[in-house]
Formats: sequence, C-alpha cells, structure tokens
Amino acid sequence: MKKNVLIIGAGGVAHVVAHKCAMNNDVLGDICIASRTQQKCDAIIESVLRKNHLKDSTKKLYSRAVNALDIPSLIDLIKDTQSEIVINVGQAYVNMSVLEACIETGAVYMDTAIHEEPDKVCENPPWYANYEWKRKERCEQQGITAILGIGFDPGVVNAWCALAQKEYFDTIDTIDILDVNAGSHGKYFATNFDPEINFREFKKVWTWIDRQWVLQKVHSIRMDYDFPVVGTCPVYLTGHDELHSLSKNIDANSIRFWMGFGDHYLNVFSVLNNIGLLSEKPVKVAEGIEIAPIKVLKAVLPDPSSLAPGYTGKTCIGNFIRGTKDKAKREIFIYNTCDHAECYQEVESQAISYTAGVPAAAAAILVARGTWDVKHMVNVEELDPRPFINLLDTMGLPTEVVESPVPFTPPVITSLESV
Repeated sequence: MKKNVLIIGAGGVAHVVAHKCAMNNDVLGDICIASRTQQKCDAIIESVLRKNHLKDSTKKLYSRAVNALDIPSLIDLIKDTQSEIVINVGQAYVNMSVLEACIETGAVYMDTAIHEEPDKVCENPPWYANYEWKRKERCEQQGITAILGIGFDPGVVNAWCALAQKEYFDTIDTIDILDVNAGSHGKYFATNFDPEINFREFKKVWTWIDRQWVLQKVHSIRMDYDFPVVGTCPVYLTGHDELHSLSKNIDANSIRFWMGFGDHYLNVFSVLNNIGLLSEKPVKVAEGIEIAPIKVLKAVLPDPSSLAPGYTGKTCIGNFIRGTKDKAKREIFIYNTCDHAECYQEVESQAISYTAGVPAAAAAILVARGTWDVKHMVNVEELDPRPFINLLDTMGLPTEVVESPVPFTPPVITSLESV
C-alpha cells in the first residue's frame, strides 16, 4: 500500500488533481503540490479549502517550490515529503526528469502526456520509444510502478480500448477516438490547456491505418458526427499521444484520433501559423533578446484556468469501435460527457482540466490500494480497465456505452510519405 502524494505542476489539471486527491486523502495521505511558482500551488490549496474538500483534516495539504528539470532537487523533495506517489502534471518537457527522480527514490510515477523536447515537435512514431520506454527495463528491475498517459486522452480512452478488447469484441477492426468540446468560454480566442503544448500538437498528423503509420496534413480531413448529448459537431483527423502506445498494445487494424474545431478557431490558428507565431524556434528581437514566438503567444493568451468561471456547455469524448463478437459484426460508441458549469461548481475548474485531472487522481487511489501498483512501466491499456472505469463512475466521469450508434465512416486515408 502506497501513501502520500506529490503533485508536480500548478496549472488547471493540477488544480483538479489536488481537489480529487484531497477528497480521498483518507486513502492517499498527505498531499504536497510543487511548482516553480509556489504562489500558484497556494492558490490551489486555497480553492481546496474553500470548497471544504479536505476529507481527513489530520492529513497535510501543503506546497513547495521546485524546478522540475532539476533531478537532485526533485529527489530531495520526494524524500523530504515522504511521497510514495508522484503525479506529474507539469509541462511535458519535465517528464523524463520527474521519472528519473521517481526511479531513484522508488516512488510511483504517473503523467498525463507523452514527453516532449522543446526543440522537437511531433516526433516520428512510436514516440514513446524515444523517451519513456527507454526506462522500462530499469523500472522492471527496481520494481517501480510507472503509469504513462493517465489523463483522459491519453488515459481513459486507452482504458476503453482495453475494455472493448476484453469484454465487447473478439476482433477489432477500427477504433476512432473522437474528442469534441461543445462549450463556450466567451473569449475571442483561447486554448483549453497550455497554449504552447496545444499548438505544438498541430504540426503533423501521424495516424495508425491498416497496421502502419500514415502521415497526413493537419486539419485536412474533416468529418461531421452526431454525438450523444452535444449533437452534430465537426472533427478533424489529428495525431495524438495515445496512438503511439495503442498501436503497439491493442490488436486493431486502424486506430485514429479526431478532435473538434470550430471555424473561428481554425481561422485564427491559420493566421497565427502563417505569420510564424506558432514557431518553437527562437527569434531575436530588436533589443537582442531571443525568444520562441509560441512563448510570446502563450503569454498574451488567456490562462486556461481563468476560463472556468464563465464556461458553459459540455464536452463529449468517446471511442467508436468496430469489430466482431461471436462471429457477428458489432459497433459501439463508448463515451463520457462532462459539463463545464458543473465542474466549476464542484472544483472551480472547466471541463477540459476536469476530464484530465480526475483520472490521474483515480489512478493514484488504485495504486494506493494496491490494485494498480504493478511494479513496472505500463501504458493505461496494459492495466485491468474495469476497476478504473468503475471508480471513475463514482468520481464524476461516468462511462456510457451505445450499441449500434450513429455510423462514423471516414474516407480512405493514405499517407503523404512512406514511414
């Protein structure tokens, strides 16, 4: 049994993780929130206390300042706080340093996104093999539990794939992961999570079709789909973290990811991209200072956590899965809908952060109980999905399954170049 949680990061997802961990601190023990800016951590603590979410008042909820790229400092922090579970919800640039500190201290490691290097965007697949998977052998040898991509997508959608393979299908032909936000934040333009990471996703589209990697242009293939609850929305073929592990761990012919974008978002994105403001490559300004344009854009756009108070509408994320069961064709849509206003009422967050943060807290509970303390490195689809999905049902992210849903039939997709 593991106890005491260290949350790395103080953004919107960390905010939700802290609330949900505090609501279950009778299982998880003390909770420390650590970030480069300690004031942000303290603001999260104030929110948790304001909502009266500290279930066991005898357990500590406190903050520390740390540079998450500084491995010795991270090691000292894990030891000083006696944290046995580390939930990394900082920027994806810090994954490898936090993972290394966990291996060195024996702490459980979790993250919600694949590692990124600042100067490398949309790396070739399978991306995990460049970074996290290189530590698999060490985790195995030292009995370290490391759970990769335990947000919603990646995360819950991976668990749904495992559930489909285990309970719903004998063979799987296609998995289409559909992610749409039908909410409105009332701003002229904003991203729902870190703008820098958000925009870096939209440089290339790597997708898994007919058991091989296919490259396509960003925002070039559109489908309109009639989602449960939120209705008909446009989605575009997009590359995403979970494809890099699902292609290895799930026996399916094709696995694709589709994300919803409105015309206004795409128009603004196109202008920003065409004038170079989405570039991660530093430029020198007149004063001689070098800075990446995308960092300037991040500084002027609304902080995603600031969107929460006025956000309305819902999200819908689901897996449309085709295959066979008992030699008969079968199609299901397994999904969740989440309401922005309800998330704010509960934990003072918007739904995008909520859907990413709740699963990480749920995974921490399963590790603390021993259910998911597997003593090696895994992606979510390699774990037993049922305890996780059942727990999420009680924590605000219920799973729904529709048999024979509204059809989703993408066009034939070919590669722009060989891989």
